Amino acid sequence: MYIQQKFAETRLDVLHALLRAHPLGAFVVLGPSGIEVNHFPFFIDAGAGPFGVLRGHIPKGNPVWKDFCDADYEAVVIFQGEESYITPSWYPTKHQHGQAVPTWNYATVHAYGQPRFVHDHPWLLANVTELTNKQEATQAVPWQVADAPADYITSMLDKIVGVEIPITRLLGKWKMSQNRPSADQLGVIAGLTAQDTEKSAAVAQLVKEMG
Repeated sequence: MYIQQKFAETRLDVLHALLRAHPLGAFVVLGPSGIEVNHFPFFIDAGAGPFGVLRGHIPKGNPVWKDFCDADYEAVVIFQGEESYITPSWYPTKHQHGQAVPTWNYATVHAYGQPRFVHDHPWLLANVTELTNKQEATQAVPWQVADAPADYITSMLDKIVGVEIPITRLLGKWKMSQNRPSADQLGVIAGLTAQDTEKSAAVAQLVKEMG
């Protein structure tokens, strides 16, 4: 990923926070027919290794684990954070000299590492339990894995394969109007805030933080 220095984010806690907030990753590997891309949720074990470990699972019917299990290749998982279109109409400098064009603000993390695929039932049960607990935490009555019959859960575990990726590289890009004058940054914040959506408010907050 091309990252201009002004947009580079290297703080590990900030990178991990995006992974937690946006756990659906694009899992990219080189397969026998070319590049393979699959989308599934991960959770990050931040305390494992220098950059953390990603864990998730995929359907056993997905051939990617067979194609890749003996390969000595690196994979990358792409996590997309907050993003929004930015109109030049929000820039005061545009009204002064017209030298402005539209752009897109976004935050993204690319996590690299060599995946291993896991068939062990205790590992898989722990994986789906942790993922479920994290996602159900906001529900009024959280669903638990134990709510389903044990034999049903066992049959479901037979149908999935675990994925574990010790992260060897983390690249973060926070493109949040850092390349614009402070007046334009304030204009972007005002324009996003006026849209009055959860998405626009989140991007406006990041522009404030990165400005």
